[in-house]
Amino acid sequence: MTSLDLALLYLLAAVLGVVAFRFMKLPAMLGYLLVGIVIGPHALALARDSAGIRYLAEFGVVFLMFVIGLEFNLPKLRSMRHLVFGLGLGQVFLTILGAVLGNMALVLVFSWVGLSWDLSWQAAVALGAALAMSSTAIVARLMAERLELSSEHGQRVMGVLLFQDLAVVPLLVLIPALAMPTGSDVWWGLALALLKGAALVGLLLWGGPRVMRFWLTVVVRRKSEELFMLNVLLITLGLAWLTEHAGLSLALGAFLAGMLIAETEYKHQVETDIRPFHDVLLGLFFITIGMKLEAWAVIKNWPLVVVLTLFPVAVKAALVALLAKLLGAASGVALRTGLYLAQAGEFGFVLLSLAAQESLISPEWLSPVLAAMVLSMLATPFIILYSDRMVMKWVASDWLLQSVQLTSIAKRAIRNEAHVIICGYGRCGQNMASLLMQENIPHMALDLDPDRVRLAAAAGQSVVFGDAARLPSLMAAGLARAAAVVVSYHDTPSALKVLAHVRDHAPQVPVIVRTRDDRDLDLLRQAGATEVVPEAIEGSLMLASHALALMGVPMRRVIRMTQEQREARYDLLRGYFHGADDDDIDELEHERLTSVTLPLGARCLGATLESLAWHGMGVRLVQLRRHQGHAAPLNDDTRLEEGDTLVLSGKPEALAIATEKVLKG
Repeated sequence: MTSLDLALLYLLAAVLGVVAFRFMKLPAMLGYLLVGIVIGPHALALARDSAGIRYLAEFGVVFLMFVIGLEFNLPKLRSMRHLVFGLGLGQVFLTILGAVLGNMALVLVFSWVGLSWDLSWQAAVALGAALAMSSTAIVARLMAERLELSSEHGQRVMGVLLFQDLAVVPLLVLIPALAMPTGSDVWWGLALALLKGAALVGLLLWGGPRVMRFWLTVVVRRKSEELFMLNVLLITLGLAWLTEHAGLSLALGAFLAGMLIAETEYKHQVETDIRPFHDVLLGLFFITIGMKLEAWAVIKNWPLVVVLTLFPVAVKAALVALLAKLLGAASGVALRTGLYLAQAGEFGFVLLSLAAQESLISPEWLSPVLAAMVLSMLATPFIILYSDRMVMKWVASDWLLQSVQLTSIAKRAIRNEAHVIICGYGRCGQNMASLLMQENIPHMALDLDPDRVRLAAAAGQSVVFGDAARLPSLMAAGLARAAAVVVSYHDTPSALKVLAHVRDHAPQVPVIVRTRDDRDLDLLRQAGATEVVPEAIEGSLMLASHALALMGVPMRRVIRMTQEQREARYDLLRGYFHGADDDDIDELEHERLTSVTLPLGARCLGATLESLAWHGMGVRLVQLRRHQGHAAPLNDDTRLEEGDTLVLSGKPEALAIATEKVLKG
């Protein structure tokens, strides 16, 4: 097979694997692993694990560590130091220690029954280090989808993941040192490696940031994108080469390169430029990992694979939960943290591959361990999906804590009538709450960031800790009595959950949803959104209005044009609902909105929209909401049903006549 044949095979397999796993809403990394298994020498044998491919895969690890260094953030590390160096350090250290002690126990048991156990303590350390890692890519994405990044267990999970990323750096130095000949050489080699690493890291961090900033500024002033990109590659691979020739690892140099660039103002540009190299080469690394998995060895040793899958997952979950509990977390939070971190991770493959390369782990162990790690990662979405049920079943106090939380929400909302429920209390939610307070409109905000809730509540604002995507939180906030629900964050999956709850339990309550653009407009409207407000459209209107004003167009005309565009886009802005202070002469000459809900026995039930013929009296139907809460199409042959709500626009006198006609015929 030629080099071109091999390259095309890898590309085709990678594309098909990623498409299939994205279609199943699973991480692309698992797709790369499965592709490597299928095309590898132990399955279809379409590709061989050649030296050239291994070199390219090593570059994938280099760029992975470079991105980790680029994302290294000292202020963030300081703010989370108790979680990172408390829970995170304890989890990694105790997992490795547990692997060593467990290996010693197996050696004693096997010798007692007259058998031999061939796994050395050095191999146990390497294996424990690999199993200590969890998958940042899978867990962070799933928590983001579930809006749990700011929750109590979410913060603990991210703290542990952050420490695991940092722990990879010394572990990449430790594993080659463990592979040295037994005896005093091991400890001397380990001490020498750590000393060289500390000296090199200290030297680079002492003078590196100033040199890096100066050099990048010189390159940027040449105003050449190609030169900037070449320079980043040179810095990354150059420092990787330097650390490798110092007897350390390629990945350590790449991590240091990322850390140095992260201290400059060019960090975000570098992140954008390096991402394609990082993703493609890392995908190639995971394909080569999959190629090492020998299907026959897995089938032959399937009991071992099952044990290596279930036992580490259970022990790791229990260990993390126990540590979190000892460090002050509630039982439910501690168990959730353990369940979320129970699986293997992408860095585990890096460490396992390095251990195999250094001959610490024998080939007959490699395939069962790899298979167990892949299976644990495949199980992660399901573990997280059912984590609430498991916590409810195993932690009796979690029911009480959730009841207390819902009671606190209900206590704040019990006196509210015709109020607005704001889902999310970020900048947009806070601005809306401020406007509602100016108009003395009651409201309640639900947010999952405990720090934000604590600070805002201490300032006297109406916000409570709660997940707006969960029905109990919405009901406790007084959904049945609410005048409106506003989803102030742009997260379509969560907004769809909110819409489903409102449609099923309070269909009469209108829902306004914020989105980044109008890509999901139809989906949200079909789900029951009364109005969808895309930020991109609002931003374009403001840009256009400023540009027109600067070009000399009269301001009154600019305002009129902008308003016309908004009216064309948002049906509900073509009028307004009548209030007690709207009875002056001018207001009576303007269009307004009114809502008419059809009761049992209304004369127009069963009539089509065409038969109502309002156009002659100056009234327009803006929206028709069914009693289930969703908007109905405004077609001529659409028939009216009991419980439907008609939103009409027109002048006051015409609206009164139209309302009479709808209700009494």
